[in-house]
Amino acid sequence: MRDDFLKQLLERMTLDEKIGQLLQLATPFFKGSSSEGQITGPLEGMGITEETAQHAGSVLGASGAGEIMNIQKRHLEDNRLGIPLLMMSDVVHGYKTIFPVPLAIGCSWDLDLARQSAEIAAREAAVSGIHVTFAPMVDLVRDPRWGRVMETTGEDTYLNGEFAKVQVEGFQGENLSSSLEHVAACVKHFAAYGAVEGGRDYNTVDMSERQLREVYLPAYKAALDAGCEMVMTAFTTVNGIPATGNKELMNDLLRKEWGFEGVVISDWGAVKELIPHGVAADESAAALKAITSSVDIEMMTACYNDHLKELVENGSVQESLIDQSVMRILELKEKLGLFDNPYRGADEEKERELVFSKAHREVARRLAGKSSVLLKNDGILPLNKKQKIALIGPFANNNDVLGPWSWLGSKEDAVTMRQGFLSKVSSDQLIIAEGSGIEAMEEKELQEALEAAEEADILVLALGEKSEMSGEAGSRTNIKLPDAQLKLLEKLARTGKPVVSVLFNGRPLDLTEVKKASDAILEAWYPGSEAGQAVADLLFGDVNPSGKLSMSFPANAGQIPVYYNNYNTGRPKDAPDAQERFVSQYLDSENEPLYPFGFGLSYTSFSYDDIQISSSAMTGNETIQLSVKVTNTGKRFGEEIVQLYVQDLVGEVIRPLKELKGFKRIALDPGVSETVTFELTEEQLRYHHSNLEYASDQGDFIAYIGSNSRDVTGVKFQLI
Repeated sequence: MRDDFLKQLLERMTLDEKIGQLLQLATPFFKGSSSEGQITGPLEGMGITEETAQHAGSVLGASGAGEIMNIQKRHLEDNRLGIPLLMMSDVVHGYKTIFPVPLAIGCSWDLDLARQSAEIAAREAAVSGIHVTFAPMVDLVRDPRWGRVMETTGEDTYLNGEFAKVQVEGFQGENLSSSLEHVAACVKHFAAYGAVEGGRDYNTVDMSERQLREVYLPAYKAALDAGCEMVMTAFTTVNGIPATGNKELMNDLLRKEWGFEGVVISDWGAVKELIPHGVAADESAAALKAITSSVDIEMMTACYNDHLKELVENGSVQESLIDQSVMRILELKEKLGLFDNPYRGADEEKERELVFSKAHREVARRLAGKSSVLLKNDGILPLNKKQKIALIGPFANNNDVLGPWSWLGSKEDAVTMRQGFLSKVSSDQLIIAEGSGIEAMEEKELQEALEAAEEADILVLALGEKSEMSGEAGSRTNIKLPDAQLKLLEKLARTGKPVVSVLFNGRPLDLTEVKKASDAILEAWYPGSEAGQAVADLLFGDVNPSGKLSMSFPANAGQIPVYYNNYNTGRPKDAPDAQERFVSQYLDSENEPLYPFGFGLSYTSFSYDDIQISSSAMTGNETIQLSVKVTNTGKRFGEEIVQLYVQDLVGEVIRPLKELKGFKRIALDPGVSETVTFELTEEQLRYHHSNLEYASDQGDFIAYIGSNSRDVTGVKFQLI
């Protein structure tokens, strides 16, 4: 890092030029873009001048090596000091090669493939001219009504942290300064965006500091410990103060306690949104709150641009505070090598060669296969390639399988279920009928589906949500399949033919009715570019399902939030002396989810035997080993995800009934056993006490090992 060069550059900058570095504008504002900086429509109301764009520090949403190089070239011609632009975009689960949505990737429990998917996304983005991706999103979430659950890896603190780490490593590589094939990562949304009340996007977040630190913050910290260069603020309030103007959250915790020295950026328009939140009277007050809360870049509003200079001149803001933010931005540009090579990795020839290449698509296919979860199978899967198959449903030939944050992914390039099936069986063995639309059904469609069922030996129903039904601003109170699809499923189940339901969706659904009417259920999520091929691999048994849920599926929406690591109550339902009525329960539903965290079936079976613990007691400087013999008791090769949970039986504050502490993926041929060993340390038993001290308690614990959070075997030990 050339510190002297950056200091001298900062000294040469005018206050207007400094403030410009804090402004992020969308691509159309810049010369060299397709609009040539001529702004019309809603963006015109921002009042951004040509001079403002010349000073701006970063670009939102640019794509393609040619356009990005043009924008950079024109900008450098106009910018007095020749300060290059940072090009930032939402490369969430792929650039052009689209991988499964992050929630699905979480269900793979495959950290190596997750890292590889981020590496490929970075490679495609970098060669196309992008410098920063707004990923990973690590918001822990327990409410499937929230549309953005599809962007996170699930409900567990530990698992989310592991995925956060490998995604940052994949995006940024070992040394961001020396690699043109990687991009800077921006972890989001800080903090606890996934805890919005009622699962409603942009809504309030309110919780104790202990809960925030215990459950929601660790995944962000894991990303930063992995070297993540940037942090994006959440849209929401955190304990009564919007994150974008929250000094305690951004200055005290992120900067001082955690020591984060990188760039903080607001989410789209979040600085100006301090006004409707009710903590700023006007744009000037919003700018003051955000800059004094250590927000370096304002995305797509102009509060900084219009008011920071006046705030400096009247003494409300010290120019040294502006300098700190500008220096952080300049340091990132220097780390990316932009002062020496403002076009960095952008290369139109390599772009044509690398982007959406066969090798990248093959990885997407593998990850989609590992991300899908087999929820039910009454012995009818895998499909027999000699059977006559009716492929029915609104996703039978639908390419809306990329998910709502696929940005540059092309639906036209996505492999449909029909195409995937025809790669396995001949066209005379396959009958296709739509049966219904996503949300509506015509009688003619139903009749065609029933006729197709009549001819077939087995029915495969391709069902789910259109992508707009999840993602940002995709919150829903009804998380069942639409009525039209449930009606289609019910009618076809009455034919007596075996029914396989394949689901394409971005959130855990209430599948109670689907489970009753289906002989098998495969949760495919939005699998990405190779969707149809990956699903066909699974259904026909060329790939054995191994995915496990990273988020619980409710039995009905009234249970929400329902998650595995919940606390006990003073009147637990399963207590030995529990009364029939006066316990913590629903009168009209079970307490438990329909499908628990960590659950997933295979075409083979596994037994867990001979659980051993190296010692029944451990001290603070010791570790204990836990082992279990896992045997493939079926007739097929398969992969199993062995999971370790711990329960602290007596704590200073209440403790979860189970907490995931480790997992291992093993691959076994039929009849083969493997002993899986875990190490458990005192550090893994720590938690935040009532005074926020992070420490363990001496006493009794249970370690559980099993195939999911419900089906486990426990052994006791003590911390002494």
